[in-house]
Amino acid sequence: MKTSDLTPIGFNVHGQSPPLVDPFGRAVSYLRVSVTDRCDLRCVYCMAEEMTFLPKRDLLTLEELDRLCSAFVERGVSKLRITGGEPLVRRGIMGLFRSLSRHLDSGLLRELTLTTNGTQLEKYAAELADCGVRRINVSLDTLDPDRFRAITRWGDLDRVLAGIDAADDAGIRVKINAVALKGVNEDEIETLLRFAHWRGFDLTLIEVMPLGEIEPMRIDQFLSLGDVRGRLEQRFTLTDLPDNTGGPARYVRVEETGGRLGFITPLTHNFCESCNRVRVTCTGTLYMCLGQEDAVDLRAPLRASEGNELLERAVETAIARKPKGHDFIIERRRSQGVASRHMSTTGG
Repeated sequence: MKTSDLTPIGFNVHGQSPPLVDPFGRAVSYLRVSVTDRCDLRCVYCMAEEMTFLPKRDLLTLEELDRLCSAFVERGVSKLRITGGEPLVRRGIMGLFRSLSRHLDSGLLRELTLTTNGTQLEKYAAELADCGVRRINVSLDTLDPDRFRAITRWGDLDRVLAGIDAADDAGIRVKINAVALKGVNEDEIETLLRFAHWRGFDLTLIEVMPLGEIEPMRIDQFLSLGDVRGRLEQRFTLTDLPDNTGGPARYVRVEETGGRLGFITPLTHNFCESCNRVRVTCTGTLYMCLGQEDAVDLRAPLRASEGNELLERAVETAIARKPKGHDFIIERRRSQGVASRHMSTTGG
């Protein structure tokens, strides 16, 4: 008799509760958690220049974040991504990483990772690696210092590149994320590709998403990755790959560089059919879909009881409402997205 035959119904070999499965049979195994809405940059596609940030009392404490993440891990989440804003500007954040790393040691969690702008990586890379972080996403839309400053409104490219070096030196696998921006960095995509693959990094290109009321109209920033791929295919041989890292990217191999290139296309190629993800904001609001406004408050049940019964009930209610897909659209007569909240609030 196999070990699996001895496992009680509703439990796996680790003994946690039944997994979270949405109405379309998709198991939720990937949780993205924002730990702050604050950031030390002001990227034009993510934030307004003059942001009003949330009061501290509205944010989940680090202890509450640990408890919430752990509750999801107990229900089958095996990949946990910490996001922001910029997660590494949250005071005491390494304590949260160190605490969550216990789930890596237990085997319940397969991956603990983060998305970062790279500005704080030089300071924290070694400690992140010590906490079991083996792979990170770094947002980098240009390699031109002046253009970087314009996109981020005041960022220092050299600081980010130093952070990437520190992560690489610490043994953390780096993936570069670049948002494709029409008329801004579309002439630099080949340069970013060559840079990433020369360093041994994956590169993932992302279409602009219609979130938040930000100054430039989305139609002015939007660049179809279908068009980008067509341009790249004039210079490179792109071979489709079946690879799946747990996120929405579709991958190709660039034969001339040997590297991997990903495309995240929420607008031109909906990726919802295999969605295994949910997002929790820094205030404890659970969004079952990035492109829908339906949400469930998890902060109230967290703070209402020291036990997790109310929290688990709220999570189960939310997953039962997870939609089949999003409704992102960009058109000139609509200057804001389906979702009015900023990406920095939802979690990148």
